[in-house]
Amino acid sequence: MASLKRFNTFGVAAEAQQIVEFNSIRDLEELRAKGVFQSHHLILGGGSNVLFRDHFPGVVLVNRMTGISVSNETDDGIHLVVSGGTAWHNTVTFAVEHGWGGIENMALIPGSTGAAPMQNIGAYGREIKDCFVSLQAYHKATGEIHQFDAEACAFGYRESVFKREKAGLYIILEVTLQLSKKPVLNTSYGAIEDMHREMNIANPTLRSVYDAVISIRQSKLPDPAELGNAGSFFKNPVIPKSDFEALQERYPKLPHFPQSDGTVKVPAGWLIDTAGWKGFRKGAVGVHAKQALVLVNYGGATGSELFEFAQTIQNDIRQRFGILLEMEVNIIPPVQG
Repeated sequence: MASLKRFNTFGVAAEAQQIVEFNSIRDLEELRAKGVFQSHHLILGGGSNVLFRDHFPGVVLVNRMTGISVSNETDDGIHLVVSGGTAWHNTVTFAVEHGWGGIENMALIPGSTGAAPMQNIGAYGREIKDCFVSLQAYHKATGEIHQFDAEACAFGYRESVFKREKAGLYIILEVTLQLSKKPVLNTSYGAIEDMHREMNIANPTLRSVYDAVISIRQSKLPDPAELGNAGSFFKNPVIPKSDFEALQERYPKLPHFPQSDGTVKVPAGWLIDTAGWKGFRKGAVGVHAKQALVLVNYGGATGSELFEFAQTIQNDIRQRFGILLEMEVNIIPPVQG
């Protein structure tokens, strides 16, 4: 058995039968020839959006394919081609250092670039779908390389086709993003505006937005190297307008974000905080004191303890508000039913 502790940001001491790191398509071909993809296996990138409830009875494959290049450069922008194993924050930093805008609001989001479109990651008014061009993915069953554009990815809120009907079928090799040399900055989120005032910046720049987002995230979110966590554990629920209006009567200050289809998005963090969970600790597990969306491993917690703690919060929120919080983190093994 091989320890998975350093391969998941929760720092859970789960084990796998074997851990294999791959660096190229040739490596994938060799794994396929050995029948690894026909056996019980799991693909990992940065391990930042996963919770192992138990040991994994199979092979864990870790994507170590890295690299960034530029294609289709014009006077207005570029296509940034990024290998799937490249850390997402490194991708953002590379873009900002070259003056290319579009992903600066998503600085410091943990995980690999290959996982970014799977989750349709987003922060502070931006999602990867906003600048996504295409991706190349290795089809494990045939060894073919398939290309997916934005429509084929069928992006949704923190999801894509790779979390639904094509879950487990592909390994994302590289992602192509459209970035601008003349970026239109998005500073509409209050936290970014507040940080710019604190930094005495009257005219925001690409770099200042990047720096502001990093400062905000570092002030609210624990460093996984110091305190095990997987970032936001729950999705922000989207509820019918009638349900929201009923809740608003009880909670006039309830933050909300109307959606184009008439539904309303409600911050999960507000619900958890209002229910009194923020900063709560039970043994080695708890809710972070500065961000109610973050569950933490204070050291020595098992995956099953974290999962059961998350379920307790789910049940409480459902009883209090009539809303079922959906876990954003991928649970391994997945919950059946």
